Amino acid sequence: MKFIQIVDFETERMDEMRAVMAEWDESERRDYSPVGSVLLKDRDNPDRYYVVVTFNSYDDAMRNSEDPRTSEMAGRLGALCTRPTKFVNCDVLEDFAG
Repeated sequence: MKFIQIVDFETERMDEMRAVMAEWDESERRDYSPVGSVLLKDRDNPDRYYVVVTFNSYDDAMRNSEDPRTSEMAGRLGALCTRPTKFVNCDVLEDFAG
């Protein structure tokens, strides 16, 4: 079953965050890496963003989360945020997009 994690964060340094995320995308592919992601900006709060990350399974997401490289990247991103990051974990019941 596919698994989605929604990451809710606030930052005033989005350009720096995008640079860290791009670095990660280019260098950190593993067999349990996310299979897709979408970056969203909140229209009502200009410093609030969401990343919707899709994994093939909950197990893949947990393996990714436990990887020390993931922790290092999360620490770098967290240092750029103005408040602690929130995570919402979801099992995909139906996917109408494909």
